[in-house]
Amino acid sequence: MKPGASSPKPLYLGPRIKRLRRELGLTQSAMAEELGISASYIALLERNQRPLTADLLLRLARAYKLDMADLAADERDDYARRLADVLRDPIFAEIDLPPLEIADVATSFPGVTEAMLRLHGAYVREQQALAGLRADGGSSEAQGVDPVGEARRFVAQRRNYFPTLDSKAEQLAGEIEQAGGPREWLRKQGLRVRALPPEVMMGSIRRYDRHNEQLLLDDTLPPSSRAWQMAMHIAYTALRPEIAAIIRGESFASATAATLVRRALAAYAAAALVMPYDRFARAVDARAYDIEALAGQFGTSFEQVAHRLTTLNRPGQERVPFFFIRVDAAGNVSKRLDGAGFPFAAHGGGCPLWNLHAAFRAPDEILTQWLELSDGQRFFSIARSVVAGGGGHDRPRTMRAIALACAAEHAPRLVYARGQEPRPTPIGVTCRLCNRAECTARAEPPLGREILPDDYRRAAEPFSFAES
Repeated sequence: MKPGASSPKPLYLGPRIKRLRRELGLTQSAMAEELGISASYIALLERNQRPLTADLLLRLARAYKLDMADLAADERDDYARRLADVLRDPIFAEIDLPPLEIADVATSFPGVTEAMLRLHGAYVREQQALAGLRADGGSSEAQGVDPVGEARRFVAQRRNYFPTLDSKAEQLAGEIEQAGGPREWLRKQGLRVRALPPEVMMGSIRRYDRHNEQLLLDDTLPPSSRAWQMAMHIAYTALRPEIAAIIRGESFASATAATLVRRALAAYAAAALVMPYDRFARAVDARAYDIEALAGQFGTSFEQVAHRLTTLNRPGQERVPFFFIRVDAAGNVSKRLDGAGFPFAAHGGGCPLWNLHAAFRAPDEILTQWLELSDGQRFFSIARSVVAGGGGHDRPRTMRAIALACAAEHAPRLVYARGQEPRPTPIGVTCRLCNRAECTARAEPPLGREILPDDYRRAAEPFSFAES
């Protein structure tokens, strides 16, 4: 080394290595074995108690097919900058926080730094949500601070139809069929598919082992779920450019919203691979929207077919427009695809008279119902319970209910409505927006209506309203 030359700065990448390991679904022992070092050394690296050597950097890049330049980028300065930004928040105004101390914390205690950044991020989001509630009279979603709502709006604005994904998926589906199925197609791409016990999968049902070029699946998954997980992997890899092109240029309020949109697009692409548009649309017509029959024909689940039915919006080849919703037993909405003009409440509970909620009392039974809103709009609904998880004696199972609803005018095209005389059940969007005075299932009075006193008379309904 020349006199006066500074020695190379040690490279500490603890948080990045830990994040990489978790993304790969590896234990410290598994990563250590693949890199030819000890598990305790991995632990020291992740805690920034050992610098990353050039040799180990090269091993990481080779083992997991990573760009060495990206991997070697030092995060310490970025961590220190982000932590300094957080600590400028007025809430910390009276605390003396010298820049050198902040840099020392970011370098020496990356775990504490990450925890601080997450905690402050959660605090800021809650403050924004609270401000949104006050400004909008209760709707934080309208202020764009709700990532789930933002992702739903992204899909809804495009009518849940992404032609580039359908087109590319249709082409790939033909190649996959010609190869003998997704497993064989992946094998020809140099990727081996293996089914492993849950204890080996460490809580994952699908994991891509980039080091050994393997797609690992939980061996308790039923055949339809295995096929779906292979399709998801193909969507995330072979259709990555198409997904990226759809998102490119979009500005999301948070990283979570962007992740949810990307996940939604991958699921869309997977459905398009398993149920290619043209072939699926023809089958839908032939089977009159019989969801169970379609699931059997395409080797999918009831929910996957129901979800795919909401995407048949190709101009000139549209099918029945549906509204899709999935709820748990407590009424929490975990998936909603807006369509068919069904005005489901964005906030607050849905109507208990909709038999979507009765699906939990009749597992696996398809329930149908004609619905009429207070403004006279009529819809036809199909509801059924679905189960996720399980696969073993001690594996948790989650039951949810899903429903598809279409405008009453489209109902005759559905096998479920044939021979039925429309006898609609009066329902509301939500109690606060429903003015039906005679409803005994009402939980709250509607907005803008005066409640009559019941000192001397108590009606069967929870509330009695003044006429005006």
